[in-house]
Amino acid sequence: MAQKTIIIYTDDLTAQESQEVSTHTFSLNGVNYEIDLSPESYDKLADALGPFIRAGRKTGRATKISVRKSRGRTTQDGASAEEIRRWARSKGIEVNDRGRVPAAIRAQYETAH
Repeated sequence: MAQKTIIIYTDDLTAQESQEVSTHTFSLNGVNYEIDLSPESYDKLADALGPFIRAGRKTGRATKISVRKSRGRTTQDGASAEEIRRWARSKGIEVNDRGRVPAAIRAQYETAH
């Protein structure tokens, strides 16, 4: 039996499908949030938070929790999606050039490292 998996990326704010959706993280009052946004929705987030960020004080460098565009989620050891893709390809594992790296491939990477 053949099986085909289709991954659909959806902007959490607009519910619109897009291949350009990426995950962003931020924190407010000690609560960490994660949201998947298209570039247009991310611009809205950055514009809305911009005045508060400029007026605020940095309290240290966040490792994963910040208001910035994410180039892919990082693993616990800090590996980027691109690093995981390179590793997967070197092992003969098929992985898309864009979008999220499947959880199964991330798990294989973490197990290997």
